[in-house]
Amino acid sequence: MRTISGAAGSIGAAAMGLTNKDETMDWSKRRERFRALLADGRCFYPGSVFDPISARIAEDLGFEVAMFAGSIASFTVLGAPDIVMLTLTEFADQALRICRAANVPLLVDADHGYGNALNVRRTVEELETAGVSALTIEDTLLPAPFGKSDGKDLISVEEGAGKMRAALAARQDPKLVIVGRTSAVGITGVDDAIARAKAYAATGVDAMFFAGVRTRAQLDAIAAVIKIPIFLGGAGAELYDRDYLASRGVRICLQGHLPFQAAVRAVHETLKALRDGIPAGDIKTAASADVMKRVTREAAYDAWSQDFLGA
Repeated sequence: MRTISGAAGSIGAAAMGLTNKDETMDWSKRRERFRALLADGRCFYPGSVFDPISARIAEDLGFEVAMFAGSIASFTVLGAPDIVMLTLTEFADQALRICRAANVPLLVDADHGYGNALNVRRTVEELETAGVSALTIEDTLLPAPFGKSDGKDLISVEEGAGKMRAALAARQDPKLVIVGRTSAVGITGVDDAIARAKAYAATGVDAMFFAGVRTRAQLDAIAAVIKIPIFLGGAGAELYDRDYLASRGVRICLQGHLPFQAAVRAVHETLKALRDGIPAGDIKTAASADVMKRVTREAAYDAWSQDFLGA
């Protein structure tokens, strides 16, 4: 591994995007790493990211996998709530920016696949091309139909299974991880969630994502039946024990999306302080110069300038 010393300090080449091109831009290698996590036997907490710099921070801190959620994409790209206003193209564009900037496997929330099963095919094609390592397709009825606004309706099991088959058929790289997803636990109950998961698993999806599992009793019931890797989102507080989760086949457990919320708070507090007349030098919310140099990979660009510009 090449290491460069400079204004940003001495940091590893992987942290600066200076690794071999085959390692940094070969999406299939990242997918191999993600599949290795699923086979590892442990449960991993992914780093929630929303743009190139947040992904680099997650990579530099040692997160094994990054997560880009549909809700966070809507906030970041549109400044809109999580009501499926975002388009597939906008989501895939941001996913590509993240994948291009950081060499960490990226799991993305592809919502309902942006339409019916045919739209799911296109969703997989676009996100696979963008470089993601894994994607989830859910069975929530989205966007909310006329007369409904709570997002608590599900499509039929048969339609959900059709979406899973379409996703698998669209996959060109067999290493891309396709994950079925259901919110049935909190809508129609554990029994329906298990029935849906069994139907989706039968199509050949690589894992099942359950949203809204709150208790160990719920997870125990699911784990007794579902033998492919389990992902959790919106998990209850009593579930945050990685040894327990691993013993139940949970390989990925989200911790929410605090990094984006923290970023919003920092921007709000900084702008408010400036608006209130506090001198910039007295505001302590800014990242240090060293951190900024590291996350923008300044040392890498300095090296490239010497190599290619004679600077």
